[in-house]
Amino acid sequence: MRQLTVTIPDDFYETFISFFKHVPEVSINETPENEIPLWQQEMVLERIKNAKPEDYICWEDFEKEMDKKWL
Repeated sequence: MRQLTVTIPDDFYETFISFFKHVPEVSINETPENEIPLWQQEMVLERIKNAKPEDYICWEDFEKEMDKKWL
């Protein structure tokens, strides 16, 4: 089985969805593209909960590290 992601204009959305809802082999997942999955939200919250003050660095130090690594 293959998976296909389709981006359609808003004004065509209802027509598109209503057509494919009648095709038995089609599964429609209407998750917005910017929605963060629950498992990922939970993972981030767990990391925040378990983080120690020494795990954090200031923004300026982070920028310097990234510049060294990528420039």
